[in-house]
Amino acid sequence: MQALNIAATGMQAQELNVEVIANNIANMRTTGFKRQRAEFQDLLYQNIKRVGTTSGADGSMVPSGIQVGVGVKTGSTYRIMTQGNMINTEKPLDVGIRGEGFYQISMPDGSTAFTRDGAFALDATGTLVNQEGYAIDGDVTVPPDALSVTINSEGVVEITLAGAAAPTEVGQIQLARFVNTAGLEAIGDNLYKETAASGTPTVSNPGTDGTGTLLQNFLEESNVNAVAEISALIMAQRAYEMNSKVITAADEMMRATSNLR
Repeated sequence: MQALNIAATGMQAQELNVEVIANNIANMRTTGFKRQRAEFQDLLYQNIKRVGTTSGADGSMVPSGIQVGVGVKTGSTYRIMTQGNMINTEKPLDVGIRGEGFYQISMPDGSTAFTRDGAFALDATGTLVNQEGYAIDGDVTVPPDALSVTINSEGVVEITLAGAAAPTEVGQIQLARFVNTAGLEAIGDNLYKETAASGTPTVSNPGTDGTGTLLQNFLEESNVNAVAEISALIMAQRAYEMNSKVITAADEMMRATSNLR
């Protein structure tokens, strides 16, 4: 009775599906979060009668054969990198990305991580850092006597000093693009790591080479759609229930067999 094992793989797949949906819903208010979608693949098939085999001495062939599947597996949890809505925070160091690209973050181990989260702040030395205190690549530093900070759409960081007739440029924010953004590895804290699947990043100034532009005083919201996620959750629940009914039916069939006299 293979139906028990087949239905069990279906229940396991839907458990993972619900976990992915739950993570999406939990991050509905996470800045720059990109939702995931579980994708499934069928498992290997048992060829009880292989299609195309010879069925007689006259060379006649089996037209369709008999194949029985053995269940389902999760192929991937694909990350959907569509643009989230931009929300006005009225905070001058909040900078959202409109279009493609990631901020580059210098990690404590010397590596570079990437993020869409533009909620920045200044540390004790005036360096522009993310919420974990990691500096944005480019070492943008704002002096303590700066009256205001301006970040334009091309990533140029300028400050206004007392008595100065014109603003002073103190840095340039650059963005990184990847051939396969879905291949990035999420490591938490709104950060991603480069992988062999994502390819190496192409770094350029915002607004050039297909890279998005920046918008000061704004942050990109999560691209999670609450209605779509609840609908997916209901479908996953129903699929789980149907697989459980298959297990119940297979169990009743086995019970009937065992009760034969």
